[in-house]
Amino acid sequence: MLKTETPAQDHALLDQYPTAELVNVLVDDQINAVNAVRAAAPRIAAAVAAAVPRMEAGGRLIYVGAGTSGRLGLLDSVELYPTFSWPHGRAVALLAGGSDAMFVAVEGAEDNVDQGAADLRAVDVSKNDVVLLIAASGGTPYVLGALRAARAVGALTIGFANNVDAPIANEADVGVTLDTGAEVISGSTRLKAGTSQKIALNTFSSALMVRLNKVHGNLMVDLKATNAKLVRRAIRLTAFATGVDEDAARAVLEQCDFHVKTAIVALSKQTNVEQARVLLENARGSVRQALAQ
Repeated sequence: MLKTETPAQDHALLDQYPTAELVNVLVDDQINAVNAVRAAAPRIAAAVAAAVPRMEAGGRLIYVGAGTSGRLGLLDSVELYPTFSWPHGRAVALLAGGSDAMFVAVEGAEDNVDQGAADLRAVDVSKNDVVLLIAASGGTPYVLGALRAARAVGALTIGFANNVDAPIANEADVGVTLDTGAEVISGSTRLKAGTSQKIALNTFSSALMVRLNKVHGNLMVDLKATNAKLVRRAIRLTAFATGVDEDAARAVLEQCDFHVKTAIVALSKQTNVEQARVLLENARGSVRQALAQ
């Protein structure tokens, strides 16, 4: 039996726990998710290093999963645009059962290996793409089908699994094993297995965006100011990075469609936004390198 499916012996009487103890047990078990990701950190770092050249060559991130794993992949994909201005078309999420499965479980969809391959081929996967394959069991047929189709065209495959020696981790170019063990509620991998996947995906995509010059220092300088909250954030980030007041920051941001990178370079170099854009382009999007020119 898979470790993620094995009943947890420590909590065989879970349904009889007082509510306070029940909540504490469920919360405390999440610590194991953090520990599992920490143990897998070298593999996540290897995945980031392997992915950077593909992204610099114009490749896409393609997330593939079923059930909770697929929904977590989709969540990571959609957050890249507002956080890092990563283009929508370069973050694709494939979920067993299609988009409806985001909201309602589509029973049996995860068991179709051919559909996983077909869905991946339908998005024209190429050798520059990075395919993230996520499955708690590590053997979901839909995800395995996508993995094998990705490898057939030379795409980089990164497999995330919550069981040791799982096919998805073993067959991927970079396997990331998140060994979370048995769940407090036996078999419910939406618990700490899902938490570990969320942490691992957050870590991978955030580290990748740092390597792609989407962050200056530890400031999120390539966000898309698509609402009032993000407009205010863009102003604060620009003011903090340059030392100007918020009115001065807003004035320059209004000239460059609230692109924080451009505003920081323009204010710091005391130049106009057009020249700031040129400096950034020459520096391949690195604020630090643009400021050094």
